[in-house]
Amino acid sequence: MAFRVRARSSFLRWISSVLLIATLILVILQLIVYSRNRANFPASLVIANVPVGGISRQTAAERLLEVYGLPVELHYGESIIHMDPAQVEFNLNLEGMIAAADLQRTGSSFWGGFWNYLWGGTASPQAVPLDATYSEERLRTYLRDEIAARYDKPPTAAQPIAGTTQFSPGEPGTVLSVDQAVQDIEAALFSPSQRSVTLSLEESTGARPNFANLQVQLQQIIDVSGFDGLADIYFQDLANGQELHFIYQLGSNLPTDPDVSFTAASTIKIPILISLFSRLDEQPNDATRELLNEMIVQSFNEPADLLMEGIIDSDRAPLAITDDLRKLGIENTFLAGQFYSGAPLLANIQTPSRERTDVFTDPDVYNIATPSDLGTLLSDLYQCADSGGGALVAVFQADITQAECQDMINLLSLNKIGVLLEAGVPEGTRVAHKHGWVTNFTTGVINTMGDAGLVFTPTGDYVLVIFLYQPVQLIYDPAAELFAQLGEAIYNYYTLPDRDFGVQ
Repeated sequence: MAFRVRARSSFLRWISSVLLIATLILVILQLIVYSRNRANFPASLVIANVPVGGISRQTAAERLLEVYGLPVELHYGESIIHMDPAQVEFNLNLEGMIAAADLQRTGSSFWGGFWNYLWGGTASPQAVPLDATYSEERLRTYLRDEIAARYDKPPTAAQPIAGTTQFSPGEPGTVLSVDQAVQDIEAALFSPSQRSVTLSLEESTGARPNFANLQVQLQQIIDVSGFDGLADIYFQDLANGQELHFIYQLGSNLPTDPDVSFTAASTIKIPILISLFSRLDEQPNDATRELLNEMIVQSFNEPADLLMEGIIDSDRAPLAITDDLRKLGIENTFLAGQFYSGAPLLANIQTPSRERTDVFTDPDVYNIATPSDLGTLLSDLYQCADSGGGALVAVFQADITQAECQDMINLLSLNKIGVLLEAGVPEGTRVAHKHGWVTNFTTGVINTMGDAGLVFTPTGDYVLVIFLYQPVQLIYDPAAELFAQLGEAIYNYYTLPDRDFGVQ
């Protein structure tokens, strides 16, 4: 009996020893496996959106470089361009990201981690975000110099049709939207999988011709018309202040500085109007309003004299108006006497324009204007009405208000004659202008015609002043038709689709 007990006890000890040894071997094996696993990153770890679980630091770094070093595929229409991230100085902060990932691996104690491993516990490591930089400046340079320069199709400018008021349309073009491309490529550079970008393109309309081409077209219109006198044309884009000014006579361009002096006739009523409003302390009463309408709309001279005498100065109003012009920097336009027959000449006013010897238009010494002066004055009036600023407000300060400038433009807009500048624009186009011509009361001959106005269009507004002079006779109908054709060509030019095109 005792033998059996001893045999059973020995057997149990043997079994226990075997089990203990087996357990120890298993633990050692698991320890070896755990040690190997601990040398690599946790199974579910993600660095910069790239899975790196179960691989070493070196392998993870190589994988990140491989993924983020792939070219970004750019699609420009049908063309495909592969952009190396190095071209825009793309750089991964590998050391920083790997170090952050190592914290996921070594953050807990070895034995604590091993114990958790033995019991089947799994850690949930936090993803390491992408840490990378690139040069936006280099990217913009690349897009401009390598992509846009090679693949963009610039629009072609509209071209004037010789001798007409029309333009042949320019061809639209396709250009890269650089700002949008920067955003899209940046997203692709920072993505491990979405590394293809369809570049955003913009269709640009055919550009407007430059001023040199417009001037040639206007001169061709003059040539085709057979006009053999002097034409002085001033045009200003009120959106950007750019000007076209030329003086044309018998196929030749004359100097524009100083401008040519012309008899102002009723165009002088524009500076008269401004001087009157600068001296009104309140809105014009009914009597004054009636005289203003007769002066501007009906182009009568007597109301102009009455207004100058009653509001500006009973004796020397013309010189006060001239002084106002000088304060505004307008040096070649003046009024030296009133309109009524026999009015005294208050001063013999000399100007740079009157000193020209290469051209002479026999201007009336009582009232003289140049197209560029009238254009500048109308531009000043527009700026005052539009924004409440500009030269008029700077010179007259509180004596001229934005509302008064708007009132003056409204008054000039009532001058509807259906010819000259008005005939060159579509019906319904607003033209705030004052026209004038000089007729010899004895012979009925006209030598000078002028029209100066603001033209308001759907694509913007501009100033246009045209003066024509013929020393023998300026026949009204052909001259009026020439005004209309010149005005139509400029209107067509200005309302071409591309209002953002800068004048060259």
